[in-house]
Parts: sequence; structure tokens; C-alpha cells
Amino acid sequence: MFYAVIMAGGAGERFWPLSRRDRPKQFLSLVGERTMLQLTFDRLAGLVPPENVLVITGVNYIETVRQQLPEIPPENIVAEPCGRDTAAAVGLGALHVLRKDPRGIMAVLPADHYIAHVRRFQSVLKAAVSLAAGGRWLVTMGITPTRPDTGYGYICQGELHEYQDGIPVYRVVRFTEKPGPEKARQFLASGRYLWNSGMFIWRADLIYRLIEEHLPALAAGLAEIGRAMDRGSCQEVLSRVYPRLPKVSIDYGIMEKASNVLVLPGDFGWDDVGSWPALERCRETEENGNVIEARGVFLETRNSIIHAPGRLVATLGVENLVVVDDGECLLVCRKDCAQELKRLTAALKEAGLEDAL
Repeated sequence: MFYAVIMAGGAGERFWPLSRRDRPKQFLSLVGERTMLQLTFDRLAGLVPPENVLVITGVNYIETVRQQLPEIPPENIVAEPCGRDTAAAVGLGALHVLRKDPRGIMAVLPADHYIAHVRRFQSVLKAAVSLAAGGRWLVTMGITPTRPDTGYGYICQGELHEYQDGIPVYRVVRFTEKPGPEKARQFLASGRYLWNSGMFIWRADLIYRLIEEHLPALAAGLAEIGRAMDRGSCQEVLSRVYPRLPKVSIDYGIMEKASNVLVLPGDFGWDDVGSWPALERCRETEENGNVIEARGVFLETRNSIIHAPGRLVATLGVENLVVVDDGECLLVCRKDCAQELKRLTAALKEAGLEDAL
């Protein structure tokens, strides 16, 4: 059986002030009428039945997930007591899949991505599932890069492994974390590198064995949680054990160490919607290159993002700005600073303005 594990536990700080602790970006409608979480679920239509969709989220967002995805069973909403990075979340998802099917295949999908061409995405996902079904391979989707972006990790593709449903499949040589500008330009020019999408497909028993091999402290905690699930006392044990689990990403903890990794290049209009400027790639811009969701006048305003649905806004002679008003807080920053909004949220906290977060 095939299961989708949607990761919906991030904070989305780089979308402040619209994204807050009580409404992080995966629960917001940033690129259409549906929220990012709902769009992720929608992309699985026809591939995964709702009863095979699990959502890993923070304990404070259980009700939000229920409201946004009433189609999935309530027991498929898996709550983390706190964030411990992606290796712990993947391990927790694997535990739940293994209880349903010891040979279950799981696709790990972040809840906050944008994909323009859903049919193309589904074709690549189906091919990845076929590759993962035998229990030998860890499979990922790499994104054909269009620019030397320093905000993404990269995957170096090696020799051609095979074609699956007409899609080329490559062995993975290495994963590289976010490079500097010069290295990113070299990667793009080489034609051998893909962006790391953070989407993974594997058998749940395989990833669990690799966690036992490479992350024994995490495996020990997961085993204790698994025994509690068998006894029906999971919540108390989860609350006690989970905060002590090592905080490590699945990329660093497993993928960078594994030798049995395959990558399928994907060209389906992907974006991780990591910060406000991403909206220029996901939404239509007007004639001056602006993305505007506000009422007002915008004279000699170019290449800016203005989001203030409840406010009249007037701009004159500005360019390359991000202006966001959520009715309570106002953000004004240069677009080239938008990736650094975590600095701003940290400064707000230090200034005693934590209620704005």
C-alpha cells in the first residue's frame, strides 16, 4: 500500500507578519484560494485515498488540520509535542505506516510547496513509488534548476540507473547544503545538479532500518514510542520521550550517508515558497512586475510585493520592496532582505514584542 506523509509542522517565520505561531504559512492561502496544506492534499487525488494520508504537525495545530482536511480520519493527524527536525518527524510517520502495513511505501511531502503542473508531478511520483516498492531504494525528486539559487540544497546526479515509465532515474552522488553564489553558478553550469526538493519516497521498513543504523539514539526513542502505541498509552510516552530525541534533519542524518539513493528529475513548476519574493514565481504579476493584493494606487512602483487586503495602500516611486499589513503588524523591507526575516523575528522577541509573533 502507498501512503502519503505530509509534513506540516514548520513555523514559516520568513512569511511574518502573515505567518504567526498560531497560523504558520502551511495553513495560509498564499498562492490561491486553498491553503498550502490543502493544495498538497489536492495533488494526491487519484493516487492516495484519504485514509492513507497522514499529517505530521504540531500539537497546537491538530484542530486546524481537522478543519482544513476533514476528508482524512482524525487518527491520521499525528501531533508532535515539539519540533525535533525532519528525521524525528519521518521516524514518527514511519511508525504509523508500519502499524498499518509492514511493507507500506511512504511519500514524505512538505505541506508548504507550490507545484504548477500537477499531472507532471503525479507522473514522477508514480514512477518513484514503483522504484521504492521493492524495499531497496531511497528515492527523491530533484528539481531542474533555473537559476543559481543559494537558498536551496543541491543533489549531484551520477550515472543513469534506468528509465521508469519513460522518466530517467539517476544514482545520487552526493547532497550539498545551500552553496555560496559562485558554487551555485558552477552547479547550474555543470548540468549535473538538481535542487533538493525535500520530497522523499521509500518503504517505511527501509527508512526505519536506516534510522536504527545511522541514528541509534533516535531509533531508541522511536522504539519506546512504538511500544507505547502497542499498549495504547502513546500520548504520555510521546510527550515524555519526543522532546529528548536528537534534533537532526533527514538529509543530514540519513540521505547524506546512504549509498542506495535514486533521484528523478522533476520539471513541474516547483517552488518551496520559502519567503515573500517566491510569490512572484507562483502568482501573476501586473505590468510593472508587482504582486499586489491591496486596494489603492501604486504610482511608479515596480517589482514589489504589496499584501494588505484590509488596507488602502498608496505607493510612489518605490521598487523592490515587500510591504505586508495583516491588520495588526506592518512589514516593510527590501526584497533582497526577505530571506533574513528570521533576524527580524528574533529582534522582536529580544525587544519584548513576542506577542507580535
